[in-house]
Amino acid sequence: MSYAIDFGTSNTVITRWNAATEQPETVKLSGLSQQLGNNPPLIPSLVYVENASDAKIVAGQNVRDRGLDLANNPRFFRSFKRGIGAPIQGFLPELDGSLITFERVGDWFLIALIDQLKAQTSQSPDSLVLTVPVDSFESYRSWLSQVCQAWAIEQIRILDEPTAAALGYGTTDESLLLVVDFGGGTLDLSLVQLDLGTQQKTQGFILKWGEKFFGNNSGQKAKLARVLAKAGTNLGGSDLDYWLVDYFAQTQGLPKSPLTTRLAERLKIQLSSQTQATEVYFNDETFESYELTLDRDRFEEILKQQQFFQQLDELMIQVLQQARRNGIEPHNIDAVLLVGGTIQIPAVQNWVKQYFDDSKIRCDRPFEAIALGALQLAQGFELKDFLYHSYGIRYWNRRKNAHDWHSIIKAGQPYPMANPIELTLGASVENQPSIELVIGELGTETKGTEVYFEGDRLVTRSLGSGATTVQPLNDKDGARTIAQLNPVANPGSDRVKLQFWVDEQRFLRINVEDLLTQETLLTNQIVAQLS
Repeated sequence: MSYAIDFGTSNTVITRWNAATEQPETVKLSGLSQQLGNNPPLIPSLVYVENASDAKIVAGQNVRDRGLDLANNPRFFRSFKRGIGAPIQGFLPELDGSLITFERVGDWFLIALIDQLKAQTSQSPDSLVLTVPVDSFESYRSWLSQVCQAWAIEQIRILDEPTAAALGYGTTDESLLLVVDFGGGTLDLSLVQLDLGTQQKTQGFILKWGEKFFGNNSGQKAKLARVLAKAGTNLGGSDLDYWLVDYFAQTQGLPKSPLTTRLAERLKIQLSSQTQATEVYFNDETFESYELTLDRDRFEEILKQQQFFQQLDELMIQVLQQARRNGIEPHNIDAVLLVGGTIQIPAVQNWVKQYFDDSKIRCDRPFEAIALGALQLAQGFELKDFLYHSYGIRYWNRRKNAHDWHSIIKAGQPYPMANPIELTLGASVENQPSIELVIGELGTETKGTEVYFEGDRLVTRSLGSGATTVQPLNDKDGARTIAQLNPVANPGSDRVKLQFWVDEQRFLRINVEDLLTQETLLTNQIVAQLS
């Protein structure tokens, strides 16, 4: 049985492929899922840690049903996905003698889903596709890879969330699609070209691959999804909730707490379907009471004060500029697919309409399109993609008197690479015994965001124009040295020739040749996995 999991900041969706009906379906997990109105079953991405040493937790809707999300309690976690792999400013609690990290919380949450899935079906999934945000750094994908190795599942792959959404909308007539995926923690835009019936060798970023799944021997023609442009930022519905809490704290003296954040979230959701919303809370034990009222006009003013729409414009401009480099103008785009809970806000939909005609915009599968589309990767769709980030090596910049980065592989590079990139290096000090390189993943050089703590809230803030986020991939003892030199090297001449390339599984590989001895020091060596 094939399954897909769209692990979201606010909600998580699980789908499976029904072999009998040959149709995808959304899975409802007992105790974990909630289903409101016409929405599909959603699993709130919430965790309450009962005992950290035994990994005993409460997850999903069970947290809300037991009221564990209403108090300031270090055992309660929400929006933890956006902290995984991110450089966090702040301290996480130590519970039951164990240091808690967002990675551990995410691990526990996904294990709870897999365990409940097995309990309901009495069997383990054969294959699983996991979705990731466009702007996720390698640290997040690396964490996901490590987590899933412990699961008793033969085949596990990952797919960008917007690309999955394009497949999940079930488009047949349209082939050039722009996906606007606005969830609880991220905003991702992706321009995808669907080519039905194109013969291609099986691809996809494989995390885990069992023997019985190896190869593509069906002889059938694969359906190709090709990513032409993409951009993302760490901005989502959770940030809007915090902005509303800040507004009521300033205007009504409302305390900032999980309870008031939950009330703000409910107001935001109500305003997606009505022009004015009110939330009332009363605790008959503490006599604590709140009454919050907000209308759409004031809500949009709060968004403008936070430069919300300016951030959206910057992201759209990035994608459209990438599209133009491929000879694609906005009027060439066949359909615009809206995905995620935050996309249901009328002001956000009106923003999209500033760029595209109403006739092209679709918003009938905002919650489940990603998980439904991820299943398509296991049902004959194959993916051609490119690297979202640039990658470079660290060097000492004498003019700045500080470390800087030299880009060796540019963002937008298709993979696998047909031709390697060559670089020659010399010694930097006398009697240098080895060559060391620090490889870095370079984030966008335009205005971006960073994740940080404000009290007990995990939030984001905008970076100044021109800021570049860099995540070193091998900056630790034992990992920087790529080759030993014999004899030792001295400054003044080139000593080694390096060849870099990226293979079909996004591994950055390297060859190293000693120019003095003409010996090959490394061949086809893996340096890091890229995103």
